[in-house]
Amino acid sequence: MDLSTLLAAIPFYSQDKVGNPAVTSIENDHRLVSDGSIFICIKGYTFDGHSLAKEAVSKGAVAIIAEQPVDVPVPVIYVRSTKRVMAQLAAHFYEHPTESFHLIAITGTNGKTTTSHLIEEILRANGETTGLIGTMYMKIGDEMIETKNTTPESLTLQKTFAKMKKAGVSSAVMEVSSHALQEGRTNGTQFNVAVFTNLTQDHLDFHRTMEEYRTAKGLLFARLGNSFHAENQAYAVLNVDDEASCVYEAMTAASVVTYGVKSSADIQAKDIRLTSEGTAFTIHYPGGTIDIQSKLAGLFNVYNVLAAFAAGFVSSVAAETMKVALERVDGVAGRFEMVPNESGTSVIVDYAHTPDSLVNVLQTVRPLTTGRVMVIIGCGGDRDRMKRPLMAQAACQYADVAIFTSDNPRSEDPAAILADMEAGVIGKQYTVIDERKEAIHQAIAMAKPGDAVVIAGKGHETYQIIGQDVIHFDDREVAKEALSDKKGGFA
Repeated sequence: MDLSTLLAAIPFYSQDKVGNPAVTSIENDHRLVSDGSIFICIKGYTFDGHSLAKEAVSKGAVAIIAEQPVDVPVPVIYVRSTKRVMAQLAAHFYEHPTESFHLIAITGTNGKTTTSHLIEEILRANGETTGLIGTMYMKIGDEMIETKNTTPESLTLQKTFAKMKKAGVSSAVMEVSSHALQEGRTNGTQFNVAVFTNLTQDHLDFHRTMEEYRTAKGLLFARLGNSFHAENQAYAVLNVDDEASCVYEAMTAASVVTYGVKSSADIQAKDIRLTSEGTAFTIHYPGGTIDIQSKLAGLFNVYNVLAAFAAGFVSSVAAETMKVALERVDGVAGRFEMVPNESGTSVIVDYAHTPDSLVNVLQTVRPLTTGRVMVIIGCGGDRDRMKRPLMAQAACQYADVAIFTSDNPRSEDPAAILADMEAGVIGKQYTVIDERKEAIHQAIAMAKPGDAVVIAGKGHETYQIIGQDVIHFDDREVAKEALSDKKGGFA
């Protein structure tokens, strides 16, 4: 593709220096530039890509996309927003790959990862070649690819979709974060189904208010289904038990399908039975009912199963096929994940990092435990400070033993983060152990048969970010070490 053909994707720009070179790739990372690349200068939160324009040209860039003047000997295309244009150019360069397969998006504060994996299992059971993009990784068929963000930048996203198309993916599912929607990372992506899980406090460091956070999530639904094309019907799948669903229904032109437990819904769970082995319930859906025996524990997972079922339903997957898929899922890494042991103590690692998700996990553990419920929890640095005292309150209210510790402090002082947490529980009983490894070891050492130890906040993560350093740290591994020490007499 030559430059002029590529630029046909954007309506307004100015060009400095004449030229129409052949374009072999689009890059926003100067390290990936090679002969024939176009380099897009992105202004980040801590770094400005305009400063790397000359280096990109020295590596072979044949044109630059910029917002401000850069002095280079190749054509420079000036635009108002390089981030917005990057999405437009990427979709055009990769020939709009999401038009070639069925794409399901999931947004919400909690439950996105579990729901996405349940949907993928449904699609695979239906004979689809699947793709997945989410918090833990990306998948194309059976190939797993590491990812840094829940939702990648638009350029990476379109590259990935193009790879999915080439690999013969027929259906894909992806988690869509509020940050990604606010920043336009999904611009140029055609979704067939959008699923809303729930809305609770998180990310107020970025969105400032819950209303702004809610609106950012709503962008997914506002951009859905405007064509009313019979062969490309779009669906919004909404959790009717969450009041934000009313807002999203008003925002979307897509057909709406609701799911829920408490309120009347198109797809509803009834006769719910929660046990230590999982959950059993009956799904009522348009045209019938079906009994589900899920291995996933907790009422919050009933909602995740319902969301997945609803997404499968509007994607024309048979209920019996979905039943088989949903019942064979053992769990998702770091989501209410049990650490095997013979001590008589239940040790559970969970990604719960919001007040609501922590309450959900602790409420699920309580009836399954004959002894004490113990929780180890911290809060991430450089993130929403307002939720820190709320996390501490949830821990003290719903656990018998609350231990506050470090999570990913990043650039913040861990002691300052812990002080924010403690401010919410003045007069309550809790213990502070700033070193996370020590906190896990001490909790497991003091746990007795019948107790449950919940290690919350990091889930599947295999690292800890302290300052600029990323060190290996896996709650599951540390818990296994602590259990081994305890078996050998550590107490």
